Amino acid sequence: MKVSVIGAGSWGTALAHVLGLGGNDVMLWARKQEVCDGVNERHENPRYLIGCKIDSHVKASTSFEEVLSGTSAVVIVTPSAVIRQTCANIAPFVNGDTPIVVCCKGVEEGSGLVPVEVLEAELGNASRLAALAGPNHAEEVILGIPAGTVIASQSEQTARFFQELFATEAFRTYISEDVIGVEVCAAAKNVVAIACGLSYGMGYGDNTASLLMTRGLAEMSRLVAACGGMPMTCLGLAGVGDLIATCTSEHSRNRTFGYRLAQGTTLEQYKAETHMVVEGALACRTLMSLAESVGVELPIAETVRRVVWEGSNLEQAAAQLFGRELKPEFY
Repeated sequence: MKVSVIGAGSWGTALAHVLGLGGNDVMLWARKQEVCDGVNERHENPRYLIGCKIDSHVKASTSFEEVLSGTSAVVIVTPSAVIRQTCANIAPFVNGDTPIVVCCKGVEEGSGLVPVEVLEAELGNASRLAALAGPNHAEEVILGIPAGTVIASQSEQTARFFQELFATEAFRTYISEDVIGVEVCAAAKNVVAIACGLSYGMGYGDNTASLLMTRGLAEMSRLVAACGGMPMTCLGLAGVGDLIATCTSEHSRNRTFGYRLAQGTTLEQYKAETHMVVEGALACRTLMSLAESVGVELPIAETVRRVVWEGSNLEQAAAQLFGRELKPEFY
């Protein structure tokens, strides 16, 4: 089966490798020719996951037409900020019933839509759309270290199609019908990870990080419920599973960015050094707009937003967060 992966960053590269292991003919779309040359000639991505071998079934091209022609499935792994433009780029080459799964995480600025909703608005036929999320660091997935993910779709047939497509001995796949819940969890956990990174960068310890993770999970649950998702989704792979991995791992760009930000590194400097998009940096802004529209309070996300985008003093921001009115744990 031909499968097209749009986006050759670390996660796109790792997923292309997983799909190649399943015996699929994988075409990987990359912006830069140097990436295509590395994949096609040396089975390596010269910009991401350096030193990791990519399955020989994976080929790369900068041409959307070449990548998408005759494909049986599309996997979108571009940054969430460009998801609408990505849809416009692929639309001329994708049939109206081709299954598409989106693997980026965030909320679109202005519209408040999660990625799968943007796909529906631009490409139509929601029944063929799915979202993939979970505690899946690309650096481990490409090495075959056991991991699990959840694939959500309003269509059980579509969810099961992608469940079978991605499953390997080391990559376990589950399905869900809660598309909105999975997508909101995927966006919210990145913001909490930045908060944890900030706390470690300020010299705080594991107790503080655990507090932020737990209260961040509470914020996530309230937002998921208000958006029409299922609160139980927050206890699954897309929720607490991804939250743990993103808030604690050395591979987490959001946690690492938070730590570096506390040490004086700017967002632009971090992006230039790593060639990576920090999804949580945008999400802390767009999540607040979404939360306001549904009447949900997100104090941790609001604190991160002020620090990242307004340059708020870290010590003062932390003091304000800890000085909030005392409340019951569950409300």
